[in-house]
Amino acid sequence: MFPTTYEESRERFRTYLDPVQARWPGARLESYALRDHPELSIDWIAAEAPAPRRLFVLTTGLHGIEGYAGAAMLQMWVAEFMPRLDPQDTGLMLVHAVNPWGMVHHRRYNAQNVDLNRNFVSRWEGTRELNPEYDRVLALFHRPRPLGSWAGANLGFLGGVVRSTLELGVTGSREAILCGQYRHAQGFSFGGTETQEEAGVMMALQEAALARYDQIVHLDMHSGYGPRDQMSIVNPTGEPASSEEWSRNLNYPLVVRTDPAEFYTIHGDMTAYWYELRDARFQGKQVYAAAFECGTFGDSLPAAIRSLRVTVLENQLEGYGARSRAAAERIRRQRDELFIPADPAWREKAIRDARQAFQGILTFFGLIE
Repeated sequence: MFPTTYEESRERFRTYLDPVQARWPGARLESYALRDHPELSIDWIAAEAPAPRRLFVLTTGLHGIEGYAGAAMLQMWVAEFMPRLDPQDTGLMLVHAVNPWGMVHHRRYNAQNVDLNRNFVSRWEGTRELNPEYDRVLALFHRPRPLGSWAGANLGFLGGVVRSTLELGVTGSREAILCGQYRHAQGFSFGGTETQEEAGVMMALQEAALARYDQIVHLDMHSGYGPRDQMSIVNPTGEPASSEEWSRNLNYPLVVRTDPAEFYTIHGDMTAYWYELRDARFQGKQVYAAAFECGTFGDSLPAAIRSLRVTVLENQLEGYGARSRAAAERIRRQRDELFIPADPAWREKAIRDARQAFQGILTFFGLIE
């Protein structure tokens, strides 16, 4: 169910066109090849409803490496939930690998080191001033030099943790590192200085969808952060209802929103962009957009430090290389464990949780009975 390569995943995705066309005869497979890497593509299946009223969107691989878990969830959705939709009034858009370069290279970022889920920006003016706390953690964690031995790298990281904890606390440090920044191209969670081509493809699809449909339900697949034993449904702050209300609505135990009290803040979030675009140009349309986040290391203090270590050392490795092959391989193995754990029990639980969340969301919005 979990593919082992981007190419395997893409080929499997393309086979979904036949079952989609069996219910939506006019469905089509479309692709966008990256300008600098034309062998890599964003692929999507678009199926228009004859009497368009609502659209279901499922996306994977926005954070490239997370596309492996996303592909497994997409496969399950196609087999179990797609046949239950009404093709007369419900359109469908399935997107494979929004960030194909990141999926191939097992990175969250694209080839320009941009975090695409910080790049859905409506107005670029003022973005450089966002997240002022980032410069404090940059000074503590950013090392513009090749990675040395594992012991040395780990010792340096732990020193940064102690200093950042004293200054910002663990939650504050994680917030500053992950929420997005627009000043340091080699830093963590860099949102870019202009719209990336991958984000531009999705933004055009979002605009066309809002122009055609009165109701949009979009679910974006992720892995890495949150409790290991329960997938989170993550709502953007543009969603007005509380997490507790959504948990009741969806009959799902863990719903959070993108703020530091429940998850962490995200600037330039793809799901939040639906709400911004709707409010600016398509008022009156109904939107629900959320992410599925399958935690891996967990949400305890040691787990938070462990995931932070992977984030920091992986950034140094990919930006500046390593003097030690053993240290490089160890960091890459830990990166894979942070986003695509090999543990069969984790993979089975992730699929079960996604199934429960799909059932709750599709039922609540009347897409299935």
